[in-house]
Formats: sequence, structure tokens, C-alpha cells
Amino acid sequence: MQAYYSDNAVTLYQGDAWQVLRTLPGESVDAVITDPPYSTGAVTLAGKQAPPKVKYQNTGTVKQYPDMLGDGKDQRSFLTWAVMWLSEAWRVARTGAPVLIFTDWRQLPTVTDALQAAGFHWRGIVTWNKLCGRPILGEFRRDTEFIVYGSKGKYQTHTRQCLPCIYNHAVNPARKRHISGKPLPLLVELMEIVQPGGTVLDPFLGSGTTAKAARETGRKCIGVERSPEYVRIATEYLQETG
Repeated sequence: MQAYYSDNAVTLYQGDAWQVLRTLPGESVDAVITDPPYSTGAVTLAGKQAPPKVKYQNTGTVKQYPDMLGDGKDQRSFLTWAVMWLSEAWRVARTGAPVLIFTDWRQLPTVTDALQAAGFHWRGIVTWNKLCGRPILGEFRRDTEFIVYGSKGKYQTHTRQCLPCIYNHAVNPARKRHISGKPLPLLVELMEIVQPGGTVLDPFLGSGTTAKAARETGRKCIGVERSPEYVRIATEYLQETG
């Protein structure tokens, strides 16, 4: 498959994650770090199938983003789909490779099931504290998201550092390029789980944050993104200097 964009550290493909992953050679990446569509944001199926800008943005939000594709699945189709792409990610990953998958509290159980069904070992949960969140009167503030952590077989340790299980990073709306974009400093810190010089696979690259963080930390990235608009945005982001 022809890459849409490529430089010394990053290769970006435009297309469906599962279909592109099937073309990649086995045992060829050192880690999988990705932020797939959550298919949540509502309780009913009709609510889940609403456009992401309706589900995930407050009324009157000034900044608008391109549509995020693939975010309207019901629970059973989400699980089936997750097992499909994770099974290919397992094939492409080297033995001992770590896998990090962003999710929210609604999909946390399903993602841990899919991870194991695809063949990965589930190793734990990492918490991202967004330092802000929707207040709910009389309840707990929803200001965290989660990262499901696993590995292909026994994880091969490459560092003597003890990494934290809670990462505190606020979202900067002015820097966001994607409706569910994660802060670049967060991804930079998460790269510590990847061996120096290693290659990271991100099947849902979005606006390119994982690739940017990999390159800034001396690692490489293979990214896949289905949306032509986000492929363009990610390419422009990766070509920025400074």
C-alpha cells in the first residue's frame, strides 16, 4: 500500500485501520499506542449515532472540527470491530510489545475484553487526569479518561524508571486539531513505555499527535487514518517546524 506521507520517522497511510493493518508485515512494530473512536457520549443508540460534534461539544462551542468517522457503533458491533483491528495489531506487534488504548469509563470493560480476545495480555489501567471536567451536582466530577495497558506476551522491560499510573495534563483548546485530541505532552510522556528508537503503531492517528510525540522523543511511528481531512491536518502538523 502506498503511503500518503512519509519522512525519516513517520509513515502515514490513509484508509480503514483493519484493512491497512492487514498489509503490514508481522512482528514489525515495537508498541501500539492509539486513541480509537469511543462510540459513547450517550446512553441510547440514537444518541451514540449522533454526530460527534453534537455528542462531545457543548452548545455554542466556537471551534469546529472535521467529522470523526466510525464513532456510531452499538456495543456489540464496537466489541466485534475492536477485536478485529486489535487482532491485526497483535500480529504486527513484536513479542513483548506494549499496547496502550485510550478509552472512557463507558467502554473500559469492553476494551479490556477486546484486548484479551485479540491475544494481548491485559496488564492494567493508566489514568489521564484532564484537570477539568464536567461538574455533576451531587456526584463525582468526570475529569478523567483511561488507558488500557497490555502487552503481546511478556512485556520486555527496557527502562529502570518507574512510570506513573496517573498523568496530569490539561487540554489546551487553542492547540487542539481534533475533537477528541489528546495533549502532546501527555503522548510525549507515554512514549517512555516504548524502547528508544522503536516504532510505534497508531491505527487511529487523527490529527497526528502520536506521530509527533514519537518523532520528538527519537522514536518512529506508523499511523493510519481513515478521514481524508484528518490525514491532511496530520500531515500539516507533522510538517510544522518549531
